[in-house]
Amino acid sequence: MVKWFNDSKGYGFIEQTEGNDVFVHFSAILSEGFRTLQEGEEVEFELGESDFSLQAYNVIRI
Repeated sequence: MVKWFNDSKGYGFIEQTEGNDVFVHFSAILSEGFRTLQEGEEVEFELGESDFSLQAYNVIRI
């Protein structure tokens, strides 16, 4: 579930049921047009690691 997402900055965090929150960048969202997420929205994603934290890739709304 999306914990928060800042449209103007283009990033936010996804809350996992277990483990740490996951960073998400707008470029990882698979959708047409303006790529954004809403707080509380359910999503599926592939989990990866950046240099600094866990990161979401191929994010889709469910």
